[in-house]
Amino acid sequence: MNYSLKAEIDNCFMYADAVDNEGYGAGTAKGIRMREMFRFDLIQFLAYLSSSDNDEVTMEIKFIREYANYQFTSDKLRDFKYERTENKDFPLTPPRSLTYFVAADLGRQKGNPNLPKRSRDYLRCFKLTGLEFIALNSDKSEEEVGRLTGYCIMLDNYLKSLNLYANDPSPLLEKYNALKPVASTSNAVTETDTVKDVDELLEELNSMTGLRSVKQDIANLVNLLKIRKLREENGMKQPSVSLHLVFSGNPGTGKTTVARLLASIYRQLGVLKKGQLVEVDRGTLVVGYIGQTAIKTTEVINSALGGILFIDEAYTLTAGKGDNDFGQEAVDTLLKAMEDHRDDLVVIVAGYPDLMEEFLSSNPGLRSRFNKFITFEDYTGDELMDIFKSMCKKQDYVLSTDAEEYAREYFKLRSESHDENFANAREVRNFMETAISRQATRVVTCNHEITKELLETLTKDDLVPAEK
Repeated sequence: MNYSLKAEIDNCFMYADAVDNEGYGAGTAKGIRMREMFRFDLIQFLAYLSSSDNDEVTMEIKFIREYANYQFTSDKLRDFKYERTENKDFPLTPPRSLTYFVAADLGRQKGNPNLPKRSRDYLRCFKLTGLEFIALNSDKSEEEVGRLTGYCIMLDNYLKSLNLYANDPSPLLEKYNALKPVASTSNAVTETDTVKDVDELLEELNSMTGLRSVKQDIANLVNLLKIRKLREENGMKQPSVSLHLVFSGNPGTGKTTVARLLASIYRQLGVLKKGQLVEVDRGTLVVGYIGQTAIKTTEVINSALGGILFIDEAYTLTAGKGDNDFGQEAVDTLLKAMEDHRDDLVVIVAGYPDLMEEFLSSNPGLRSRFNKFITFEDYTGDELMDIFKSMCKKQDYVLSTDAEEYAREYFKLRSESHDENFANAREVRNFMETAISRQATRVVTCNHEITKELLETLTKDDLVPAEK
């Protein structure tokens, strides 16, 4: 497919902000954020399509997190699926956010019938997202295909009834079985993937902004593994190397990205057979019933064999109080699996520095197996600025001189004085998204010709928060 799904969804987020800020949607209630409404409707749609068993939703969770930019869990997905089951009218009712897109189109076309119809882009986004979502499941059922087809036909008819949809620009594909999973949501390495050697992977790591100590720690680990392999080939005793790691650091410091690179490096060095990264959190492992957490955790571990199991916010597994918390059951199952599969499983636990210390101290078995720390420091102001400029470049935006000066000072101040909720690169991403939304509103409402320069330039006004 010759399109970027991420771009399709991001465009709808951008249009949603423009619709909300201009009040195009008739009856828009004060305080309603169209962006969040669109996100909610998109997630409801995906939950409606999902027919996976409760214990087989890891890929779907990762898909929603990546494309909807929402910290989703398996428990939330089950809740959404239950709500859709209860609401029999869901497949017959257009999403609420789409009705606002429609109201905006109808209002704007009175002044200029030739303006783009954003509701068409909305429908295209839902179709393409649905296709990619059901393609995640290699055993997709006719039920999933039928739900997607029926829902999209309902959306088609809704727009056609309003004269907003003369021709369908993205007809539903007939051969669903030919669909392949979205590459970016699957970290499994197959024989058909482009295989990078260790030097290329290290170069990719070194190209990341900041992370000086992390890069050095990974390089030292790789060198040790190389020597270990050479000694093995020469019949010599091998030095002990702990492959299980603790990634200690605040959010947004690149822990997941580094873990993904490390999985590929381990594979290239022959340490792991497959080199996939399975990313989970408490919600993926813990169930609120006796005995079920062990079953669920074991299934997740089995999916990670031959690769790395990455447990984000691992401290939440032991932070529960009371007899009804089953996080310790997940920990006990994990420790046994690490012993049973010592040659075929690597586990990385990640989270805030202080809380990870508490996590390891909660069980002697954890401390003995996780004795290698890699610390991810917060980004400096200059590093945050480099990340921001990189994001701009990747999305074809340029900064005006005053915008660049403002952003540099803004990130300097944020890095020097921030609270515990500071999210590093994630904060830069949010800053970028807000700037793009403001720029979209500025461009849409301008009274002169919309040029390429106007479309690509972010000004200081796009970056400065509005006064409340």
